[in-house]
Amino acid sequence: MSECAHVADLPRPEPVPLGETCPECLEAGTHPVQLRLCLTCGHVGCCDSSPLRHASGHFRATGHPVMRSFEPGESWRWCFEDGSIV
Repeated sequence: MSECAHVADLPRPEPVPLGETCPECLEAGTHPVQLRLCLTCGHVGCCDSSPLRHASGHFRATGHPVMRSFEPGESWRWCFEDGSIV
């Protein structure tokens, strides 16, 4: 695991989650798989194993580069810009 330049720009402490699940999945009536938390704004989105891939969509729409797993017991982070765990 490495630390990319984007991690240094993240707010500290990390943002409060804006919800407990993926709001886009709720709206679409789909079931989210493996939730992710945007470490820039607190958006909660579903991972790329979900049908609509809302965490990746959030990155494409906002440019917020780093997210972390929002699953209990997991704390790994992913940088969309660098395509790596950070």
